Amino acid sequence: MSNQKHLWAPWKMDYLENKKGDSQKIFLDKANESNDRENLILHRSNYCYVIMNYYPYNNGHLMVVPYNEVDRFEDLEDATLTEIITLSKKIMKILRSNFNCDGFNFGANIGEGSGASIQSHLHFHIVPRWKSDTSFMPVIGNTKVMPQTLDDTYQQLSTLFKENL
Repeated sequence: MSNQKHLWAPWKMDYLENKKGDSQKIFLDKANESNDRENLILHRSNYCYVIMNYYPYNNGHLMVVPYNEVDRFEDLEDATLTEIITLSKKIMKILRSNFNCDGFNFGANIGEGSGASIQSHLHFHIVPRWKSDTSFMPVIGNTKVMPQTLDDTYQQLSTLFKENL
């Protein structure tokens, strides 16, 4: 009998089954729907919106997504790019103050060669990081432990965003 323990993450199966499927238009679909809570959209601005990552690297992993679908950084309108950067700055301030993170990964995977899973719609990731978030679990167990559910994180961030954005 094995002493191996199992961590269950059944919500991840949808991602695995649809990795190359219908996901390429997900950002346009979500932007055009009205149920922000269900879609994990936290904030809408003039040129872009903020959505939680359904498959986060860390708790509070967010994406800033332009409404217009472009696949190249150089095709972003200046007003859109300005709003992305301004929003990202405010988001990092909110996360740093309320999630006590020690740093961030911030950026975009642009094009297939970069590993972008949604290549047709450029988007920017904001990943909160803590000195202790790389523990033995990912190294030895090839497993990431999330300390909070997506729903709880959404509730917490939704309140903070309404107060601060």
